[in-house]
Amino acid sequence: MSAIAASSISCKAPQVAVIGAGKVGSTLAQRITERNLANVVLLDIVDGLPQGLALDLYEAQGLERHDKTVLGTNSYDDTVGSDIIVITAGLPRKPGMSRDDLLYTNAKIVVHAAKEAIARNPHAILIVVTNPLDVMTYLAWQATGLPKSRVMGMGGVLDSSRLRTFIAMELGVTTGDIATLVLGGHGDLMVPITRYCTVSGVPITELMDASAIERIVERTKNGGAEIVKLLKTGSAFYAPASSVCYMVESIILNQSRLLPAAVYLDGQYGLNDIFLGVPCQLGCDGVSRVVEVELSAAELAKLQGSAAAVKEGIEKAIAKTQL
Repeated sequence: MSAIAASSISCKAPQVAVIGAGKVGSTLAQRITERNLANVVLLDIVDGLPQGLALDLYEAQGLERHDKTVLGTNSYDDTVGSDIIVITAGLPRKPGMSRDDLLYTNAKIVVHAAKEAIARNPHAILIVVTNPLDVMTYLAWQATGLPKSRVMGMGGVLDSSRLRTFIAMELGVTTGDIATLVLGGHGDLMVPITRYCTVSGVPITELMDASAIERIVERTKNGGAEIVKLLKTGSAFYAPASSVCYMVESIILNQSRLLPAAVYLDGQYGLNDIFLGVPCQLGCDGVSRVVEVELSAAELAKLQGSAAAVKEGIEKAIAKTQL
């Protein structure tokens, strides 16, 4: 190979900046590096926390047999060169709290983080994880001015995975054979479309009765709250981290996976100017397509009701925090 040809080859590995070194953020850093997907910059405002976590993860590199690095930092300047920004920063839920209880505090945190990170990485794709997720995703998009295709929220992947788990537990089958479809806002605002949920192509409506399906749907809606109640001092982090990693992988490897995420709607499902969970195609340029599935009148009404609650949250956050 000639010297000229060799110099044209980029040797830069992908880089993901994770804003927030709590349990979701640190577990996500672990997932990304151990799958050998990208180098990670782990940022937090607590001095020493991201540095210590990053060093601990880095020291496992040889044992986990990957070659990706982890940098812990308190400075947004160290995120320069990131292809993807993931915001996990914010207060977690405590027992008895709803996602909306976190609204005002987390709105300020997310807007600040999004502005600082995108100012240094204007071409990055932004994934929001902080709750209430759909509201936070809208605020981050508004604050950064990024194209709508490069901003998304994680919720749908997690909600669908929880539903898949509970179906598998009910039927005694492997989760690998199960496909689910969950629309709407993250958490108790979700709208599972059970007739699109299948086991090896067979709709679950043919495998269990209506009462079992309703019980599973309700457990899925309260999946995060159930874990908060059990842990008492924290909230879910393993499954959320895996959900974000699934999205990161689709972007970095340009897999164009069809997955549910909080994306911008511009007329789809009769909704405008909102980020809400719907199926989308996700690749190296972000959201390439929003998929509009056929819904019954009742299903559409539930989805639009979920959207109304999200819009109310957006209006409250903007009015209260003057963002």
